[in-house]
Amino acid sequence: MYSHAFSILFVSFLALTLAVRFWLASRHIRHVLAHRSAVPAEFAATIPLAAHQKAADYTIARTKFGMVTMLVNAVVLVGFTLLGGLQWLSVQVFNLSGGGMWYQIGLVVAFAAVSGLIDLPLDFYRQFNLEERFGFNKMSKGLFVADMLKGILLAAVIGLPLVWVVLTLMEKSGELWWLYAWFVWSGFQLLMMVLFPTVIAPMFNKFTPLADDSLKARIEGLMQRVGFASKGLFVMDGSKRSAHGNAYFSGFGANKRIVFFDTLLSRLAPQEIEAVLAHELGHFKLKHIVKRIAMMFAISLVFLALLGYLKNQLWFYTGLGVSPIIVPGQSNDALALILFMLTLPVFTFLLGPLTSLSSRKHEFEADAFAAKHTDAQDLVSALVKMYEDNASTLTPDPLHSAFYDSHPPASVRIRHLNMAAQ
Repeated sequence: MYSHAFSILFVSFLALTLAVRFWLASRHIRHVLAHRSAVPAEFAATIPLAAHQKAADYTIARTKFGMVTMLVNAVVLVGFTLLGGLQWLSVQVFNLSGGGMWYQIGLVVAFAAVSGLIDLPLDFYRQFNLEERFGFNKMSKGLFVADMLKGILLAAVIGLPLVWVVLTLMEKSGELWWLYAWFVWSGFQLLMMVLFPTVIAPMFNKFTPLADDSLKARIEGLMQRVGFASKGLFVMDGSKRSAHGNAYFSGFGANKRIVFFDTLLSRLAPQEIEAVLAHELGHFKLKHIVKRIAMMFAISLVFLALLGYLKNQLWFYTGLGVSPIIVPGQSNDALALILFMLTLPVFTFLLGPLTSLSSRKHEFEADAFAAKHTDAQDLVSALVKMYEDNASTLTPDPLHSAFYDSHPPASVRIRHLNMAAQ
């Protein structure tokens, strides 16, 4: 009875999620298309019509591709669950492994391999058709394959030991396993923040110290004014993969680095780079990063506690088309973990606007911080160039933006900065 009810609940949420996402995407396409013929008045003096139309076409193409991806992912999800794909995979791995922890690890690896193979054509199309069509792809097919192989190697070296620890805790540490797993997961996340800038990121990109002495002096002056210390200023060769530009912080604690894409440095003036960095420094000084980490940890604790309950409920498995393997001493924790990861987004999608709202609030605060420590107009001019270079639409559908966008719409954000400059 419970399993049938849970199946109906799952299908209902999946249908609702798909309907809302397709509705939002359709609104977004119509809104962008309706404003394609003219640059918004506040950008008319700085954004050429051709660039505005390119951004509209790029946004529409990405949104349409996203709709295809949504549909594929929904079919794959139903295939893994109600149509028995995960059940079949579980039986095959069990027969090959003989059960025990080998079965559990093997099931996770097999699931990841199948999912990766399904995603591969979509990733390839996105990079070598969609991004290529609009002039953003700089990646060779050889680099694409190399990145993929490095990712698989990292997943094996870093991910598999973590999965083994979590599954061992699930099996052997009693009813509070989820609390112990949360401590492990939280420690792992913090460790990755420390290792990422010096160990992981250099596997994919080349990082060189910022060589422009005048720009370096300007940036160091800004950091001194706001009381920020870093382990260095670095330029990343982002241009070997994409024409998109950005700047970011990486690392944690005393291991913080400031990283600029080479594409960004080639486009912005020194005072604009300083303003962009001031925005990023605002996130740090206003403790946005710490707040986001704390929120991530709190949410992961709640979800692990929920998984701790669900893994012992037969209806959770059977309601999703899976029959647990009933063998003395055999755990089904890997099944529970995979099912939970598959279905959680279906039930949490409608909470997305809350996350976006919090993120946009932080962006406004970081902009205000930048306007306080640099010239707000320098940040405005930098943002306009970045919108143009990245083909970011200036006219997103407001409701679509509220659901998905971590940053405020361009017109709203720049209006706030212009007010700060007065």
